[in-house]
Amino acid sequence: MNVIDKTRSADINLGLMLDTLASSADLPLVFHYDGQAIRQGYHVTEVKAGDFSALDCGANPEAWSEIFVQLWDIEEADRTYMPAATFSKIIRKVSEHVRLDGAAKLTFEVSDGVQPMRLYCASVPVRQDGALHVELSPRPASCKPRTRWLAEESRKAAACCGPSSANSACCS
Repeated sequence: MNVIDKTRSADINLGLMLDTLASSADLPLVFHYDGQAIRQGYHVTEVKAGDFSALDCGANPEAWSEIFVQLWDIEEADRTYMPAATFSKIIRKVSEHVRLDGAAKLTFEVSDGVQPMRLYCASVPVRQDGALHVELSPRPASCKPRTRWLAEESRKAAACCGPSSANSACCS
């Protein structure tokens, strides 16, 4: 597989990831990041859950749950890509000891053991070429008040200029 559709939405939650994997449990699970596929010997080295409270740059209180899955991108002799069912089994095992919220934002931490760990958000797994492929995109910094403002402006524009709008003057 050479091309992953990067237009698919990123930042999926744990529940959506597990639901998608369940429908293709026997397929190899291949993560892609920084323009390359993770190596076949990769390990899930840690799964952690966090509930966060913060104050954003607009002095707005924020709260969210997040699940972090740490991937160690290494090559090991005679290993193939992990089946989707194995990844799901690891998550289920963690859930026996740690409360995992299916609606929590899913973040991947990836390192080859030499380079520093980097944070990624994940796309919905895509079934292609006999495997499930997950595109990991770098998790950028963001300004939540600006993001909310842009979303509201977009909503207003859609309401004003949408097909049901009787007032086309607001679109000129």
